[in-house]
Amino acid sequence: MFKSFPPPRERRQDKQQSANAMMTLEQLQIFVAVAEREHLTRAAEAIGLTPSAVSSAIKNLEGFYGVALFNRVGRRIELTQTGRLFLDEAKSTLARARAAELTLAELGGMQRGELNVYASQTIASYWLPPFLMKFHDQYPGIEIRLTIGNTKTVSDAVRGGAADIGFIEGDIDEPALAKREVAEDALVIVVSPKHPWANGRALSPQALVTQTNWILREAGSGTRSEFETALRDLGVDPARLRTALVLPSNEAVITAVENGIAATAVSQFAVSSLIAQGRLARANFPIPPRKFMVLRHKERQQTQSSLALEKLCLNSK
Repeated sequence: MFKSFPPPRERRQDKQQSANAMMTLEQLQIFVAVAEREHLTRAAEAIGLTPSAVSSAIKNLEGFYGVALFNRVGRRIELTQTGRLFLDEAKSTLARARAAELTLAELGGMQRGELNVYASQTIASYWLPPFLMKFHDQYPGIEIRLTIGNTKTVSDAVRGGAADIGFIEGDIDEPALAKREVAEDALVIVVSPKHPWANGRALSPQALVTQTNWILREAGSGTRSEFETALRDLGVDPARLRTALVLPSNEAVITAVENGIAATAVSQFAVSSLIAQGRLARANFPIPPRKFMVLRHKERQQTQSSLALEKLCLNSK
């Protein structure tokens, strides 16, 4: 028995319709952007598309495969169980595609390509930018994409493949990641000039929990983690601190301290100019230095561009 085939024109149309319906890398990128934000408009802004284009791409993906990836709850959207399961696979597929693209680009001698860098706030804002400029001067064809987050965000990105290289403050316990020290930083306690601690008198560990309110970074940040570790080493329970505010950035914490009667612990990089201007004062309580670490995945192939950036940073030590 012979199988009947449609005329050539119809075959071309069927092939075109099938190609249009097949999953694309762009659809995966859109899906991941929406899944991470659970918001169409914010996802559209992040990837440079219109909300209608993002919505259409999701609907086409769901319609072609007959699955619901998101629940629409009023004006909100949230991942379905299927969507949550698919998210890890989508991220892995995009990471593999990016790795393949970078491999081809680097075969051309790093004349073009991209470098995805994740860094914690202090490093990204104060320490890393000069090295990124040096890298750009040497490899102008490589596009640098810097994402700023706390220590957990960075380590998750390196482990999941979203980051080619990561930089964090302090140390982490993550068996899948290789760590290497690239610099050393000092945490300092600062207050406003109106604060009693601004007079420079030496403080005891007990004074930290009895004499002032504190404004701290969020849990998961390297600054918060290193400060709490230092306190424990001195026999002080961080839970005893009189915490007035918890804020998500160095800038917010510093501004709050500058305009109130409270203390905080931040990197010397973040406040050295403000201390020199007299807008903040350094309290007389030394904290042991902490390390800036570079993170890599132990099993993923290291790109030439990430190795070049790491070398620039290590040469500064």
